Amino acid sequence: MGLEMEVMSEAAPAAAREHGLDIYPLTRYYFGARDAAAGVPRGLETAADRALRLKANFAAHGLRTSVHGVLLVELFDHPHLLLLQVRNSSFLLPGGRLRPGEEEVQGLKRKLSSKLSFVDDDQAIEEEDDWQIGECIGMWWRSEFEAIPFPYMPPSFRAPKECIKLFLIRLPMSRQFIVPRNMKLLAVPLSQIHGNAQVYGPIISGIPNLLSKFSFNVISD
Repeated sequence: MGLEMEVMSEAAPAAAREHGLDIYPLTRYYFGARDAAAGVPRGLETAADRALRLKANFAAHGLRTSVHGVLLVELFDHPHLLLLQVRNSSFLLPGGRLRPGEEEVQGLKRKLSSKLSFVDDDQAIEEEDDWQIGECIGMWWRSEFEAIPFPYMPPSFRAPKECIKLFLIRLPMSRQFIVPRNMKLLAVPLSQIHGNAQVYGPIISGIPNLLSKFSFNVISD
């Protein structure tokens, strides 16, 4: 018993290091704007238009896989999550749908660059590759195109329509974020998001629970 306890105590610091996360002050990041891409932003689609688009994509490519980034900053000594908001409407995590055959990490880098830098979606593959993609911290499934996502695959899901994956993004000490003008990039405290599915939806509101295994190293100015 004593030997087991000693081994466990030695393993604990290693686990803490593995799940440690440095969070830097919001003031160390630069925020700018650029012209919006053509087309209707996803957050402003009607339910009917979105369903038609998803059905067409499913018929052409099968299961839709979406990847999104969880980016944290410090403000008032508290971790804040960076969220996109479309014209004061819905809140979104930066990310999006993978292309057919696209690898998850490369696809997420492309989507982060297209949402949070100067380049658009077509240029993002080569232009920006410095995102540090961490581990996948959560996965959800949709049974139908407009169904509420589940954080597991229920037995009744015979042909899921979408798989949604969240990846932790380890931000550097400073960088610039350039967002399309039809969107806002907001820093929202985890305490405000926690359990608030009515405002942020089931996926975003569950992120504080997913982050509970991490030890935050909040670095203040």
